[in-house]
Amino acid sequence: MQAIHDYIAKDGFRLRGTEMSRIDAFSDVVFGFALTLIVVSLEVPQTYAELHELVLSFLPFFICFVFLFMVWWAHFRFFRRYGTHDVGTILINAALLFVVLCYVYPLKFLWFLVVHQVFPHLYSHVPQPGEKVIEVFTRPNQGREMMIVYGAGFAALYFAFAALYWNAYRQRLHLRLNELEKTLTLSYFWDNFTVACVGIVCIVAAILLPLNTAGGAGWFFFLIPLIKTVHGSISSRKIREARGRTTSHELTCSPHSHG
Repeated sequence: MQAIHDYIAKDGFRLRGTEMSRIDAFSDVVFGFALTLIVVSLEVPQTYAELHELVLSFLPFFICFVFLFMVWWAHFRFFRRYGTHDVGTILINAALLFVVLCYVYPLKFLWFLVVHQVFPHLYSHVPQPGEKVIEVFTRPNQGREMMIVYGAGFAALYFAFAALYWNAYRQRLHLRLNELEKTLTLSYFWDNFTVACVGIVCIVAAILLPLNTAGGAGWFFFLIPLIKTVHGSISSRKIREARGRTTSHELTCSPHSHG
């Protein structure tokens, strides 16, 4: 655990939440339940064809798992950095967890659909006599609605993280943040805020694009690496300046110290 804490604190941020809290415990239960909703299967395969489909479902499950792990890791880092337990943090965290639970099935549906479209030869299924053929989309506007739901859930997640960091910055005096930590907190806020805005761009694109191409709104998520690169280059200069204004005592002393 100390190695993980050292990794989180490598930017110079003094960790204030190194002990397990009730918020951490409750949040981990919710994240665990969300993962269960992604992978759970109530029936044991009875034929090889069913087993084949189950094995092929591991790829979209892996993608969903990676995404949820990234969300959990961002959540873990925030509470290790600040260790806040005020009412604002609790309410924002509750909203974030609610979005995670609501986002599970849209996330699972979308990635199963994407993987099936990318690898159609692996997922080809010949209907058996009398078997009902299920259409993925039954109305032309459902593809658009899917991207709107996905973009809204994505934006809500990262706006919640941005709100957590803004709430922490609002309490900078109470948390005794030094100059470096204040700058880092604002950097984390803008990082999450700009990523959340990509979800809004996805929603707008899905609304404006023609119905038959509304699914292409998902390509706007590839803007995230570019946005993070630009944000990193801008914030790194401000962080270096803030580090220079922070005394060695402020960098090394305990964040709980009054000295």
